[in-house]
Amino acid sequence: MISVEEALEKVLGHVDVLEAEDEEILSTLGQVLAEDVRSTIDIPGLDNSAMDGYAIQAEGTVSATRSSPNFFRVVGEVAAGYVTKDEVGPGSAIRIMTGAPIPGGADTVVQFEDTDEENRKSRGEPLTEIGVFREVQKGLNVRRAGEDISSGSLVLGKGTLVRPQEIGVLASVGRDVVSVHRRPVVAILSTGDELVEVGKPLPQGKIYSSNTYSLAAQVTRYGAVPRVLGTARDNVKSLEAKIDEARDADMLITSAGVSVGDYDIVKEVLARKGEVTFWTVRMKPGKPLAFGVLRLGKKEVPHLGLPGNPVSSMITFEQFARPAILKMLGRKVLAKPTVRARSESHVNNTDMRRVYARVKVRRDNGEYVARATGPQGSGILTSMTQANGLMIIPEDTPAVNIGDEVTVQMLDWEQDI
Repeated sequence: MISVEEALEKVLGHVDVLEAEDEEILSTLGQVLAEDVRSTIDIPGLDNSAMDGYAIQAEGTVSATRSSPNFFRVVGEVAAGYVTKDEVGPGSAIRIMTGAPIPGGADTVVQFEDTDEENRKSRGEPLTEIGVFREVQKGLNVRRAGEDISSGSLVLGKGTLVRPQEIGVLASVGRDVVSVHRRPVVAILSTGDELVEVGKPLPQGKIYSSNTYSLAAQVTRYGAVPRVLGTARDNVKSLEAKIDEARDADMLITSAGVSVGDYDIVKEVLARKGEVTFWTVRMKPGKPLAFGVLRLGKKEVPHLGLPGNPVSSMITFEQFARPAILKMLGRKVLAKPTVRARSESHVNNTDMRRVYARVKVRRDNGEYVARATGPQGSGILTSMTQANGLMIIPEDTPAVNIGDEVTVQMLDWEQDI
């Protein structure tokens, strides 16, 4: 039996960053750039207005007050997306909308609220003249050409994680396609004669194949592409046939068949079709965990054999499959965030393995507190729906008592945390 750290090191040692491919930018969320992106344009392209108001020369506002405004003759109007040929001179103004290019001669934009426009409109007067209520400095409300991005500059570097804001920046410089490390394809195979496909009648003694769906959802959540292979029955022929369907995948994940029961044959097939690197880990839940490499045709496919119990399957996925997927994506940060919290529950560690206890974390008087989600049996999947974190109890800690400070690996961040 090896430690969690040893197991993770072996898993990560068998996966590499995947090759690059060109993708439309809306498809790249959560991927990593495989190229430097430089701009071919200035953003903004021209000096433009940061406010709705009037483009003027600032020197014309000297000594202006609400009780004694300075007046400007309105000689034109310009909206965003248009360029006016009208120019501003001493004592003149052009009505301007946010984003519109600054007219020639103007050096400042005074916003509507600092003019008497509203009063004039309420009296039904034409806006041929405008009064300015305050003295303003040159450059007020003017966004300079290239102040965000200059032509030729590095906008996003290779290795950048693509989030919604990066997609926005790519669009702003006119890139509709970008090179990213491709998403790994993860084949998912459940094993067991007891499994029934969701949506079909459930005979007595059978269970629905929930692991297929939770694992596929986890694969999707972390940026990979799930390929569901269905269910292999508890015989070598069925399992080998299903495993062969994973030959084009970047990783195969199976659930069940890795413990010591008579029908737990995944380890046997794994040894026949490849090599077993390890098959037990000093953790709870999740002790029966197999990992190795399958030789499928000319390709070697890393294989992670997860336990069949649904909670064990999900927690071992978080600890081993998720970091492997992120590495293949080119991500640099592979660890889940952790917090220090005060325990509101007593949790035993009876056999000195590392325990991952399901907890609900919340803030209480400025500190994090963690409460167990109830019974911690590895078959109680509903406990995962109530958890937003996993309390980590080290191997050499026999119990966590109420009031103890603990480390919690966060599964989710919520608005109320």
